[in-house]
Amino acid sequence: MKQEYLKSLLEGNIFRALDIHFAGLVTKLAGKETEDLFLAAALASRYQGEGHICFDLSAMAGKKLLEEDPDSPACPDLDRWRKSLEKADPVGRPGDYKPLILEGTRLYLYRYWDYEKKLIEILKERTADHDFAADEKLLRDGLSRLFPDSDQKETDWQKFSAFTAALKRFCVISGGPGTGKTFTVAKILALLLELGKNSSLRISLAAPTGKAAARMQEALKNAREGLNCPERIKAAIPTEASTIHRLLKMIPDSPYFRFEAQNPLPADVVVIDEASMVDLALLSKLAQAVPRCSSLILLGDKDQLASVEAGAVLGDICDTGNDHGFSRELRNAYRKITGEKLVAKKNEQGEPGIRDSIVQLRKSYRFGPSSGIGAASRAVNEGEGDLALSIMKEAAYPDIQWQDLPRPDALPSALKGGVIKGFGEYLEQDDPQEALNIFSTFRILCPLREGPYGVEGLNLLVEQLLRKENLIKREGRWYPGRPVMVTRNDYNLRVFNGDVGITLLDKEGNNELRVFFPSAEGGVRKFPPLRLPEHETVYAMTVHKSQGSEFNRVLFILPDVSARVLTRELIYTAITRAKEKVEVWGKEEVFLTAVSRRITRASGLRDALWD
Repeated sequence: MKQEYLKSLLEGNIFRALDIHFAGLVTKLAGKETEDLFLAAALASRYQGEGHICFDLSAMAGKKLLEEDPDSPACPDLDRWRKSLEKADPVGRPGDYKPLILEGTRLYLYRYWDYEKKLIEILKERTADHDFAADEKLLRDGLSRLFPDSDQKETDWQKFSAFTAALKRFCVISGGPGTGKTFTVAKILALLLELGKNSSLRISLAAPTGKAAARMQEALKNAREGLNCPERIKAAIPTEASTIHRLLKMIPDSPYFRFEAQNPLPADVVVIDEASMVDLALLSKLAQAVPRCSSLILLGDKDQLASVEAGAVLGDICDTGNDHGFSRELRNAYRKITGEKLVAKKNEQGEPGIRDSIVQLRKSYRFGPSSGIGAASRAVNEGEGDLALSIMKEAAYPDIQWQDLPRPDALPSALKGGVIKGFGEYLEQDDPQEALNIFSTFRILCPLREGPYGVEGLNLLVEQLLRKENLIKREGRWYPGRPVMVTRNDYNLRVFNGDVGITLLDKEGNNELRVFFPSAEGGVRKFPPLRLPEHETVYAMTVHKSQGSEFNRVLFILPDVSARVLTRELIYTAITRAKEKVEVWGKEEVFLTAVSRRITRASGLRDALWD
């Protein structure tokens, strides 16, 4: 490959050095240099790095790599490109063991083709039929007792999700904040325990992050106490949750786990919370490790941001953007057990399959009809940016407010009042538990890390504002009141990526600085600052890092120019982190562009499950 050509690709920021090296290796394996193969391999590597499962040739065929640059290299037309790749030795077809796999127009790195293929096979097998062997009398009694307030005129989707989970070996329960996903799963576990006629059902609870696992523990602990079921059933509902990596027992310094297809998990039911954050590789490995006769239940919000790593797996499984009904077979079974009719959609002729495993909880117990957060988030989900803006600007909705983005030089004065109100109270506390509780009520969220409206700049600015008000006394990196977020799991200390702690003087330890974290058992845990794994200051945090968290009040600051990460899902996620009030600072054109843009990640998962 000509050096000038390679240099132009790197200097044009079209590819990373990794992409170029991978493409060079593939062409070397081919035994001859070909620009068609080189470009395809480099694009497959780049797309995977950007979160895609594969690279679809049709997305770039016949186009320049940089449309705005007339000298940019162009990709070949689709027919020529496919034929060229089909002849290349390093490119295989489905079932081959080659560095690249070409399936139709989709080009995969072999590893990701294998992850996707195995996940598709498992989900199709799990959703192919219903388990009508369940004791109908026990099922009917359990549903009526655990869901006593069902309204015959309106479907109780929590009740229906429990019915579905009892009949299916795979079930997704999706819903926005406040729809009661965790409360529902507590009832589902009680129902499954009752149907099992004993308390020995092996149940595993997990989430993608330690923070999400801790919240799942707390929510289930609270939910099970109010269940209308025998005490022995309540006692059998577990409340200890772990990360998925810990559940599968990660093998150090490798991408493999101890529990896998040949050594399955010792579990009858596996429940995964915050499933929107799980990438393809991890979900594929998890699905392989769950015994075929066991139940796999995913909880999450399909409209939230996708995982940081490759794939938008929950969205693909739920076919986000399309509203499917249920098969006649499942509707009839529900009516037979409950006496309640599940209304079919117009002209609905759906066959049993994946559609019968996906339940959307539609009633928000947090954001009612008068909630601006609820109204704006629904408008964002539907891509109606102008409607969302008008809702935020209306005085009729005091829980959500729009403000035009201040210039960078005006940010300090614009932020001052909100920063002092939002952070001043916790900084006056010397009790760690109280400080943590108060700090968790407010947060600044940003889409980006860098720039004047990014996390790094805003954290520095907040520190400056608090120091000027004598609320903090920063004489170095560590100071009383510094809030930090862990960014790497440490299983020895039991602190995990996303955990938030506050630095305070330790009254019980000679007034030395310690970082206090909430304990899953109640109370707090403390560590010397130098013992912590990687971490960062967290007055402001990215929207991605806020997933799985809730705050009473949120200040969401958009950048002054559009960026690829600004999508409908990001806006929705940021707005719905607030329980009571959210302020959105931005430029209208940037907001509207973001709402018009969906996360699109190339994969074959959605087509394979739904077509």
